[in-house]
Order: sequence, then C-alpha cells, then structure tokens
Amino acid sequence: MRGLRAQAVAARIGEISPSAARFADQWPMGQDVEILPQVRHALAEIGVRYLFSEDAPTLLPFASQLFLAREVLVRPSRWVWPRWVPTPARRFRTRQQVAFTNALRPIVRRRRASGRLGDDMLGQMLRPSSRYGLLPEEAILDTLPGITVATFETPSRAAGWILLHLARYPQAAGRVAAEAALLPADPAATTSTHLDRLQYTQALVREVLRLHPPSWLLTRRATRQTQLAGYTIDAGSTVLVCPYTAHRDAREHSDPDQFQPERWLDGSGSPAKPGVFLSFGTGPHGCEGAALAMAMLTLLTAQTARRYHLSEPPGPEPSYQVTTLEGLTTVGLRLRATLRS
Repeated sequence: MRGLRAQAVAARIGEISPSAARFADQWPMGQDVEILPQVRHALAEIGVRYLFSEDAPTLLPFASQLFLAREVLVRPSRWVWPRWVPTPARRFRTRQQVAFTNALRPIVRRRRASGRLGDDMLGQMLRPSSRYGLLPEEAILDTLPGITVATFETPSRAAGWILLHLARYPQAAGRVAAEAALLPADPAATTSTHLDRLQYTQALVREVLRLHPPSWLLTRRATRQTQLAGYTIDAGSTVLVCPYTAHRDAREHSDPDQFQPERWLDGSGSPAKPGVFLSFGTGPHGCEGAALAMAMLTLLTAQTARRYHLSEPPGPEPSYQVTTLEGLTTVGLRLRATLRS
C-alpha cells in the first residue's frame, strides 16, 4: 500500500516522534510499572494517527476495543470449538468490528463528499490508483480494521522485549541514549535524516526482533510443487516457517543465542539477505507495515533510553504467552525507570 511504503513513512517521522517522546515523558518514576498497557496505548495513538490524522481521536477507542476482542479469542479454553460456532468471544469480536466500521463509515463519506481526502493512509486509499481505480467504500471498510490493529498489536509485543533488553543490558542502553541525545529537542522537528542516524538504536531493535520475533510462526501455502532442502513440497501444502529457530541458525549468525546488536553494524549481518531476518516475513508476502513498525520502535526506544535507566524489580521473570498471529508477549512485564543524569 502506498501509504505504508518506506518513502511515505519517512515523510511523516515528525508526526510519529512526538507520541514516542510523550510515552517516555509520562513514565511513572520511582515505582515498578507494568509497562505493556502504556506501550500499547502509545503505539495505538501513533498507528491510528498515522492512518487517520485528525480523525484519529474518534477512532482510537474503537481500535482499542477491537484489539481487546482479538486478544480474547486466543485466551486458553478447555474447549476447542469449530470456527462456525458463535462463541461469546467471537460474538464480541464481531460487535467490535461492526462498531469500528460504523465509526469509520461517516468519516469516509465526509472526506469523499468534501473532496478533502487527506494525506494520511485513509486519504491514500480514497484516491484512485492506476491499477485498481477508485476503491469501493466497502473494500476500504473491510480492509482498514485489520490494518489499524496491526499498526500497534505486533509492535507492542516487540516493544516489551526491547524495553526488557534496555533494562538487562545497560551498556547497550547507554549507547542508545548517546545517539538519542542528538535528536531535536522538539520531537516534531525529527526527520528521516535524524532517524537514519540512530544506527545503533536500529541495530538493537533488529537484534531484539531476531531473538524474540513478534510472530514466532509463519504459514505459507505452496502454489506449485517445489523442492526445498531436499524435500518435495506438493502444490497446496501449508509450510510452517519458524523465525524463532531460523534466527538462531549458527550458519547465518555467529553466537546466535547471544544479544549482539553490533552484528547488524559490522557488515556480517544483512536483514536483506533471504532467510537471515524474518521478523517481518519476507518476499511478496512480507509485512507491508515494516517501515512504520521500525520507525515507531526505533523512536520509542531512543526517547526512552534518552531519559531513563531501566531496571527489573526483584522477583520472578515475566512469563511468556502466545497471543494473536502466533505472537509471544511478555506477560506481567514490570520495569522501573530512573532519570539519567
């Protein structure tokens, strides 16, 4: 999609950075905080604003409820029901999807009627393309709920792992803080040039995503018979790809279980090499929001490390829970922030 391409994201870094800075500014100090709800709210604000600009405040509450509905679906249950059974969780999800669509529909119609389509993601979808022409209203309404939740659902899981690593690796966090100190004092003045200079911060984000990919299992369907690693894959077969184990392949990464952000800086690792980095998938079915997710996570990491030392409170480590889209999230993640001198 045009609005999610790297060039489009780069042009709007100044809109993303203020919310990342606001998240850091609002971190309660002097107490152990369960941080994932705050991370999710901050990234939801960024994602929904990126998609809908001035209409974001109207849609943000509906997006949050739709996220909750998706999470309810994957909670452990004693029973496994067929997909056609209207369980309470499925009915709840349907209600939230309808509510989101009902809130979005008048916005779409108002923009089309006024001719002020906007420069955000919705505005891009309202403009005719050379390939598809003018998208029907129902196509837009069917597509945007999933995209909206995706802008913050998976990045929130990733952000939890990143903040945990800032706490566990203070030397690496210090390097991030040093880079972030060069960002503009006014977050709205941040540009793609500033983002590109956060090379170590991006390497740290990428390394955490390597060790803890937000989606640990990907599925692909073979469209034709093919050979893969000496095996015959028949057409129509479903192939499971596990980034979690692929990222720990010593043939591609030296000391694969070690946290080493530098591996992405010294030329030995390249996320563009097929099979080396699968956190956003790869090929034609790779995540279209990869550029937006990397920008959000990099700026959130930089702004947080710029202000605080993070630490883990004593007690048991956070547990891990499977969530939507085969994601692993840090349940019960509690961190404490103290100001950097």
